[in-house]
Amino acid sequence: MDAIFDNLKARFMALCEKNHLLKTTVVVRTRGLTAEEAIGHPDDDDFPLQKGKECLMHAELCGGAGQAFTDRYGDFSGTLETVMQMPLKNNYRRAVFVSTLNAALRQMRLIQGTIHCRDGEPGQCGSELADHIKSRFGSVKITQVGFQPRMVQQLAGAFPLRLLDLDPDNIGTRKFGVQVEGPEMTEAALRWADLLLVTGTTLVNNTIGPFLSGPPVLFYGTTIAGAAYLMEWDRFCARST
Repeated sequence: MDAIFDNLKARFMALCEKNHLLKTTVVVRTRGLTAEEAIGHPDDDDFPLQKGKECLMHAELCGGAGQAFTDRYGDFSGTLETVMQMPLKNNYRRAVFVSTLNAALRQMRLIQGTIHCRDGEPGQCGSELADHIKSRFGSVKITQVGFQPRMVQQLAGAFPLRLLDLDPDNIGTRKFGVQVEGPEMTEAALRWADLLLVTGTTLVNNTIGPFLSGPPVLFYGTTIAGAAYLMEWDRFCARST
């Protein structure tokens, strides 16, 4: 997995040098957002954020803002150069790096969609995702990685769907008629699928590697906005800002 981050850091470093950011003292403040701050008041209460399983880290850099989901969170303040030199040895540090990356590329006006959608927008995104997959990929078998409830709700009735998740409270349960499978089923679920729909949080928790070879991959969410741009990965995030 280190090779992925080494490649990502190298591409990010080149952009920072080109834009003369590394030698400039840039203060980055990253903080955990409450569920209400992050997603407002959606109609349903089954999002991981609302259940305390994840936190949305929020970074601001020279007017650019970026976010990243993580299960380990805390405050951080330092220069962009400090972030680039930070060993990415746990989910907290990777969340700082990824949210900072998103904020920096947003500040450079290279990407949009770095702030999570709110209120009823996740449901709208799920509906648009189903239409997007139908028009682009056709009638495919989908393995979704990460439980995003409105996406699963929309996809379950439209495609053959398998669902992988790391949350032990979800594994073994049924969500909208779909059995939630644990990480031990990853290899089988990848072999079965025509398309992988993968949460960007896999970048922060360092489980992204197995999903980068095999069936086509469509990442979703704000977390992977900057990495998708730099690594030329396909991404869907219809209602983020």
